[in-house]
Amino acid sequence: MAVSGISSSKSIYGNRNVITGSCSIERAISHTEYGDILASDIMLSTAEVEFTAPRREFMLSQQLDVVKPHYDFVIIDTPPALNILTINAYVASTGLIVPMEAEVLSLVGVSQIQDTIETVRKSFNPDLKVLGILLNKYDRRLTLSREILDLAESVAEQLGSQVFHTKVRRSVSVAMAPAHGQSVLTYQPGTKAAADLRKIVDIVAGPSFPASRPASRSKWF
Repeated sequence: MAVSGISSSKSIYGNRNVITGSCSIERAISHTEYGDILASDIMLSTAEVEFTAPRREFMLSQQLDVVKPHYDFVIIDTPPALNILTINAYVASTGLIVPMEAEVLSLVGVSQIQDTIETVRKSFNPDLKVLGILLNKYDRRLTLSREILDLAESVAEQLGSQVFHTKVRRSVSVAMAPAHGQSVLTYQPGTKAAADLRKIVDIVAGPSFPASRPASRSKWF
């Protein structure tokens, strides 16, 4: 992913990148106070035409295998498209969190990923699990949000998964935070949306994470 304030001179894909081997993954990782980040580059959007090598679906997984022993969790932020980049992320993952806005078109998009998930399970990564669908911009006062929730639960059942009980509630602060180069957790940590995101972390990682450690280096990546 592209991150404000992080140099893209060394990235997952760019002028000097991990995928092509022109930069080691250890050198490309940036260390921040919130965790380690392997940044992306706008050139990643053109990478698909160059992913022609044998076992191209494993290019990301092979690189992450080098550093995974050093982390408790590796979080991969994928583009909203079903292409070789997304498949690489699925192959490298053990679990998927599927974010979905509480809107009709977003529901259609989530429905379409089912075939991709099944293909990856059958051909590349049989251990891939869908941890849950995470509803965003949710407002329980709206009839549309409640109807989308019902439909999302049907889709989740087909995926052998669930809709997370915690939904990220609609909030202006979520939209404003990127303009200030922050996440909502630092921009307005007291908002309902920030509280919802913290609950999701507790659900996925456990309420005791991160545990205190002797080393100062964060175990998020």
